[in-house]
Amino acid sequence: MGKGEELTTTKYLIHAQINANGIVEKPDVVGAVFGQTEGLLSNDLDLRELQRTGRIGRIQVNIHSNGGRAKGDIIIPSSLDRVETAILAASLETINRVGPCEAEIQTLKVEDVRAVKREQVVNRAKEIYKNMVESVGPASMKMIEEVREAMRIHEISEYGDDRLPAGPSIHTSDAIIVVEGRSDVLNLLKYGIKNTVAVEGVSVPQSIGELSKKRTTTAFVDGDRGGELILKELLQIGDVDYITRAPQGKEVEDLEKDEVLVALRDKVPTPQFLANHNILSESDNNGHKKHDKHHHKKHQKYKKEPEIEDDEISLMKDMLKEFEGTGCGAILDKALNITKEVSIEDIYEEIKNIEEDADTVIFDGIISQRLVDVASQKSIKKLVAFKSNIVKKPHNLKIITMD
Repeated sequence: MGKGEELTTTKYLIHAQINANGIVEKPDVVGAVFGQTEGLLSNDLDLRELQRTGRIGRIQVNIHSNGGRAKGDIIIPSSLDRVETAILAASLETINRVGPCEAEIQTLKVEDVRAVKREQVVNRAKEIYKNMVESVGPASMKMIEEVREAMRIHEISEYGDDRLPAGPSIHTSDAIIVVEGRSDVLNLLKYGIKNTVAVEGVSVPQSIGELSKKRTTTAFVDGDRGGELILKELLQIGDVDYITRAPQGKEVEDLEKDEVLVALRDKVPTPQFLANHNILSESDNNGHKKHDKHHHKKHQKYKKEPEIEDDEISLMKDMLKEFEGTGCGAILDKALNITKEVSIEDIYEEIKNIEEDADTVIFDGIISQRLVDVASQKSIKKLVAFKSNIVKKPHNLKIITMD
C-alpha cells in the first residue's frame, strides 16, 4: 500500500512503546507483532489479512539500543472502527518476546486522525477567511451589506393601520418585543428574532398600547435619554411586562448578537425595573398602578392558557425549524453561534466528547433520558428538539421542545 493511500484511508493511529532486554532491530519487532498475534484474535482481525486488504497500514518502528537494551516506538495506522482498533491495540500488550530477547509492549494511546485533520481544516479555514476579509475592498463590503440589507428588508412586515415596521412573527407570537425604530427591527431580525415591532418615534402609537395589553410585552430600548423617553410614554399607554435596555450609550440597532441575547436574558419585570430606576413622576406612578391592576387581570384572564413562551424559547424554536427533516443538529456556544454540526446518529458521542464551553445542543429528533444525563454531566444549559421522552430532568438543564 502506498504512503498516499495510507494517509487518505487511516482513521486511527495506534501508538505503542517497546522495551527489550537485549538488542533487537525493526524486522524483529515487526515479525513479533505479526507472529505473536496470529491466531490470538478472530480471522477478521488477523493482521496479515488486514494489511493485505488495506485495513491497516505499514507498521512503523523507530528503535534504538543503549547499554545492551533496546527501546522504541511502534505506530500502526488503522482504518478499522473504534472497537476493532481498541482490540488490536490491546493485543499488542500480549507480546512478550522479540527475537531472542524478552520484551514488553505498552499501548500509549490511540489517536483519532480525523480529529487532527478537522483541527487543521478549522485553522486553515480561519487563515483563508482572514485573507478573504483583508482582500475585500470597501466597495465590495458595501455591496455585500446592500445584499444582506435587502434580504432582511424582504422579511420585514408591517403592523396595524400605522404600518409600523415589525418582524414576520408579530401577528402570531404570544410574546412581543417593542423597539424604537425600523433599524432595530432589522438588527434583531438579522439574529433570528422575529417577534418585534417598532414605535417609530417618541410618540407611541395607540395600536402598540392595545397590542401590549393582549401579549406578553418586553420593551427593548436604547441606552440613552431618547430610550428613556420612549419607555416612559410606553408605560403610560401600554401594558409592559418586562423591560430591558441596550448598554449605556449604545443603540439597539448597533448591538452585536451576544449583546442582544444578554440584554434579552437580563430583562426584568416592570415593577422591579421601576423600583430601581426613577424614570416616572408621582403622577406617572399613579397612572402605572392602574396598569399594574390591568396587568394582573390580563394574566388572570390567561391563567388557564399554556405558559407563554419567553423570547429565548421563541428564538430556539425558530432555529429548530431550520433543522426539521434534516436528521442533523448543532452544538452552540453562549452567544448561540454554531460551533459544530452533528448527525443524529452521533449526537450522544458528540455531547459525550465535548471539551470546549458549549451552551446549547439543538437537533432534529427526540430528547432521551440518556441524552439528558450526558448533557447534564457536560454542563450543557439547553437541549432543544421536537419531542422529549424523559423521566427525570436535572435542575441545571433546560428542555425546549415544539410540544
